Amino acid sequence: MEELISKIAELIIKSKHAVALTGAGMSTESGIPDFRGPNGIWTKNPDAERKAYQSYFKFQQNPKEYWIDRMTGASLLGDLINALPNPGHFALAELEKMAILKCIVTQNIDNLHQKAGSKRVLDYHGNISLLRCFSCDSRFDPREFELDRLLAEDRLPPLCRKCNGVLKSDVVHFNEAIPADVAQESQAEVGKCDLMLICGTSAVVHPFALLPRMAKQYQSKQKTIIIEINSDPTPLTEESISDYLIQGKTGTILPKIVEEVKKRTS
Repeated sequence: MEELISKIAELIIKSKHAVALTGAGMSTESGIPDFRGPNGIWTKNPDAERKAYQSYFKFQQNPKEYWIDRMTGASLLGDLINALPNPGHFALAELEKMAILKCIVTQNIDNLHQKAGSKRVLDYHGNISLLRCFSCDSRFDPREFELDRLLAEDRLPPLCRKCNGVLKSDVVHFNEAIPADVAQESQAEVGKCDLMLICGTSAVVHPFALLPRMAKQYQSKQKTIIIEINSDPTPLTEESISDYLIQGKTGTILPKIVEEVKKRTS
């Protein structure tokens, strides 16, 4: 593995536009449960998955009821707001500070990349720490709206301060489209990247799983090296989309890669 880590570090240093795609495997190392794994939320509680599929329709049909359920129901993910980044998050933030990693596109909604210090993060499935306008896609800090007061005064849902549209959680629900701004920026980053780190994602949830495949389709423009850091092989491994696979936890492997990059650039 040490030889492979050295090889990956060398490739990262030579890259001109490196991008990272991250998934639930990074968050589980911070104590956040995944959804479909052996001990996943939906594996243990299929009824919770059924309700998750209904959330977007409920918002469309009755935003007030959506907000009341959201604020009075138990969180299946625990207290994400107080979750802390792990060494994998800090490693990616360090690569960005070194001007090597240009962007992170993450499936995770937990805001941990930002907490670790990463500045250029595209929250593909939204961010639990934000609200988003259903009409104009503007995003807000929930603290601006005193949501508990709106609930107590029967004045839900909160309304956008830019266009007066209805606000929802920034989290992308099932059957909801990826916000246009994030989708476009993510595709633009994939189009520019010459190296892609795929960290802790099973690469089975679409359309996110299409991003590595898009990188391969852009090969006529430039060679894109795709590196997986995952506990197990994925469809990207099996379909030869990825060029390299380092098996292990992202919180262990990524810091080793960064350490090797530092050795070679100091």
